[in-house]
Amino acid sequence: MAVIYLVRHGQASFGAADYDDLSELGRHQARLAGQALAGRAREPLLVSGTLRRQKDTAALLGLSGAAAEDPRWNEYDHLGLVRRYLDGAEPPDDSRLFQTHLDQALREWIDQGGWDAFAGAAVEALHSLPGRLSPGQDAVVVTSAGVIAAVAGALLEAPAAGIVALNRVLVNASITAVLAGSAGLHLLTYNEHAHLGESRTYR
Repeated sequence: MAVIYLVRHGQASFGAADYDDLSELGRHQARLAGQALAGRAREPLLVSGTLRRQKDTAALLGLSGAAAEDPRWNEYDHLGLVRRYLDGAEPPDDSRLFQTHLDQALREWIDQGGWDAFAGAAVEALHSLPGRLSPGQDAVVVTSAGVIAAVAGALLEAPAAGIVALNRVLVNASITAVLAGSAGLHLLTYNEHAHLGESRTYR
């Protein structure tokens, strides 16, 4: 059976003009995730979304080969979502207050059905991976918190509140494992981050 490892990108630049740029800590986190995967992922097929923070994290993992890019692994526009929830106002710079607004905006988006297309693309991307793997090969996908929450929520058949809770706790450069076997896809572990030690961040 193959394992698909979903890696959240390293810490980006929250509050900066260009959020999509990895921070120095984010680069360090990516290297730590790569070290954790080196002894686990078997001849991995490396995949990432097309966002710069995802592609840079994939490169910093230090795994063999360049990452294949697939936009279905891209994150939703979390800043735009919060702006819509706040009627066009700029999101707050305070991380905790931002998270509160994001949680509320996500609940509304899910309840109104806007989430379905985003989550559906992520689940489709996940289901496409096992057929691309050779026997004895695993996959490593570098993506984002919302995508991982969408995939885990679908596998667990979680309600909206569960998806929001899954999204909230994801750690930068954490590892989520999905088992791919003859019986389908099953969530094996979620949000592993012991490899990060004191370098743990959520935003």
